[in-house]
Amino acid sequence: MNATLPIDDVMPEVLDALRTHGRLVLQAPPGAGKTTRVPLAMLEAEVTTGRILMLEPRRLAARAAAERMAQTLGEEAGQTVGYRVRGASAISKSTKIEVVTEGILTRMIQDNAELPGIGAVIFDEFHERSLNADLGLALCLEIASALRDDLMLVAMSATLDAGPVGVLMDAPVVTSEGRSFPVTSRWLDKPLAKSVRFEQAVADLVLHALENAEGSALVFLPGEGEIRRVEGLLSRQVPGDCTVAPLFGAMDFKAQRAAINPAASGRKIVLATSIAETSLTIQGIQIVVDAGRSRRAEFNASSGMSRLVTTRVTQAEATQRAGRAGRVSEGVAYKLWTKGEDGALAAYPPAEIESGDLSAFALELALWGAQASDLAFVTPPHEGRLQEAKALLRMLGALDDHDRITGHGRQLAKLPLHPRLGHMVTRGGATAATLAAILAERDPLRNAPLDLSHRIRAAKGERVPAEVHHATLARIRQEAKRLARSTNPNGPEDIGTLAALAYPDRIGLRRAGDAARFVLSGGKGAVIQGGDPLASARLIVATDLDGDPREARIRQGTAISESALREAFPDQIAWFDHCVWSRRDGRVETRRQERLGALVLDDRTWNDAPQEVIAEAMLEGVAQLGLRPDKAAARFLRRATLLVDQPDFPDFSEEHLLATLKDWLLPHLGNTRSTADWKRFDLLPALRARLDWNQQQELDRLAPAHFETPLGRRIAIDYDGDTPKIAVRLQEMFGVTRHPTVAGQPIQVTLLSPAQRPIQVTMDVPRFWDGSYSDVQKDMRAKYPRHPWPDDPRAADPTLRAKPRGT
Repeated sequence: MNATLPIDDVMPEVLDALRTHGRLVLQAPPGAGKTTRVPLAMLEAEVTTGRILMLEPRRLAARAAAERMAQTLGEEAGQTVGYRVRGASAISKSTKIEVVTEGILTRMIQDNAELPGIGAVIFDEFHERSLNADLGLALCLEIASALRDDLMLVAMSATLDAGPVGVLMDAPVVTSEGRSFPVTSRWLDKPLAKSVRFEQAVADLVLHALENAEGSALVFLPGEGEIRRVEGLLSRQVPGDCTVAPLFGAMDFKAQRAAINPAASGRKIVLATSIAETSLTIQGIQIVVDAGRSRRAEFNASSGMSRLVTTRVTQAEATQRAGRAGRVSEGVAYKLWTKGEDGALAAYPPAEIESGDLSAFALELALWGAQASDLAFVTPPHEGRLQEAKALLRMLGALDDHDRITGHGRQLAKLPLHPRLGHMVTRGGATAATLAAILAERDPLRNAPLDLSHRIRAAKGERVPAEVHHATLARIRQEAKRLARSTNPNGPEDIGTLAALAYPDRIGLRRAGDAARFVLSGGKGAVIQGGDPLASARLIVATDLDGDPREARIRQGTAISESALREAFPDQIAWFDHCVWSRRDGRVETRRQERLGALVLDDRTWNDAPQEVIAEAMLEGVAQLGLRPDKAAARFLRRATLLVDQPDFPDFSEEHLLATLKDWLLPHLGNTRSTADWKRFDLLPALRARLDWNQQQELDRLAPAHFETPLGRRIAIDYDGDTPKIAVRLQEMFGVTRHPTVAGQPIQVTLLSPAQRPIQVTMDVPRFWDGSYSDVQKDMRAKYPRHPWPDDPRAADPTLRAKPRGT
């Protein structure tokens, strides 16, 4: 091996842990040498007899690591050390160490779970927490537990909180402190003004750094677009001995290698994405300029897939970036934010399993035949988002109704594409390959109409009414060639049909009377703004939305004819009987509708809807309108609610009645189907039917509808308000010695004069006899001398008669 590296100090501990435990979590800072030293040390120490498989999150890092290790052995890549990445490989029968990108491991496991010939799997840069790495580790842990107890597993990380991973793997944690030179951090004096263009601010900071520090510079930017713009600004201003070299993932490997290699003379300015944070070593760097932004994959509801989004850099990423300046000597890190803003940065970037699209992840789980809860993850996936992913896979035909993988799902799992795009490619003709490449990339056109047909034409080299990003188009054409091998020679070529295959939940039907608003097959609303020609189409497919949850703005899509739609989804378009309560019209609507998801393609009157179906729909109307009892029903309800504390007596509260309409009201609704019908509906029979014979007797006994006077006359009890009430002639109550009650509650008695006018209200008749009756007696004798006013009303006989005249 070459000169010693910091990792060499802990290598005995690493090898000992592997021999005794077969597992290891290795924590070492960037530049410690873990990527190139650990696999070679394992090979030399013969800790395993099988091949060593090392996973890298990026193609450039995988290839560079393999070539560096091969160089250490004095060989070419493809001999003892080889690599496999998308679009390139260097492997032979003599290969003992194989460096691959993370998705390749999943494919190897799904093809043969025993991983024949593999003795160890190393997860490099595990701190990046990609979905493929999390899933790969979970699958390997299950394989080691059930099939291969000899399979060695190593997780290596620069900034990972290693404790939880060590617990998950049941593995020792080894830490290499590393060796680096001091790096001085310099921040802005004040926050960037909003009026300052980002790329100009970065270029100015780079020029300032070159004037005030020695050595070559590594500049961290979020993506290719920013790199190209900063490159344009710097190329006209840097000194003549400075070389500006872009470095990002979409470059060809030759250009990437040129950026990594040291400058032949003078200084070098490498404009790089986060690809240069950990895995790669760039010689001669003493200056780091951190623009403070990072681009990471997040699930994007607007596109229905994961997209790269630009966010603030985290503290862990900023630390890694700054450390690049201290590899060969003391260095300086210039940061495009203030020291005060530093504390507001998040500690670590989120794991992709927390923020990324879970569709491919759910497909792999189904292919493995497991639920997420069956496997060991550092961070379990969010159950709600996992269910959304499964729903999409069912829609694409990748899962059956029981969430088991289908033959089509197995085919999709083998493609390095999002399931949406894989479904479109395998079902569609040659145009599907081009469209998939377009949808997987950023928009190659600027200020273009929304219709995807313009992107297809641009990919074919035709003139389009927009500004073209040629580098993006070149990548689209290259990817389309690769995907063309997976298309169906007999599949459709129509762009609308192809887009609908990828986005069956985004097929839009223009709303009646509005040329710009659409309802989507998934149930959401969408709008086309700015008078784009696509707004005139009756049916569209929206492939990119702005994510507004109420009414999303369509940013990209295409038209589809109804005949093409019917041909593409013959099994999903069906007639449905539609019987619902219309809040707007106040009546039950009975329709027969031909639907695709939430889209109504045809709508007719359902004339022979069964009465029981109408009645069930009417229940929603009752819930909206309320019970609206007439006088008799309201009186019954007030009586029944007085018995709420009686054992086994039904609950007649309005809240309970509305919650249980189906149980007691449905059989009585008959032809009731509108607000007007409900106003005429007699509620009392349905309410009475809730009581059996014994309960009805109990109600009549404890809360009777009438009060029987001492003369045997029946007087209706008024149950309005909190207290039951009656009004009765005073003489008719003679002889009463106990106050009347209902349900243990005293009745409020209004005693009337012979002229039926109130003369006394009492809640205690006997007490009235003993008290104020004497005053009433004097007054009433004077007014009504022919009527009896005995001195002892308790002992008098009740009467309604007056004395004969003259007596």
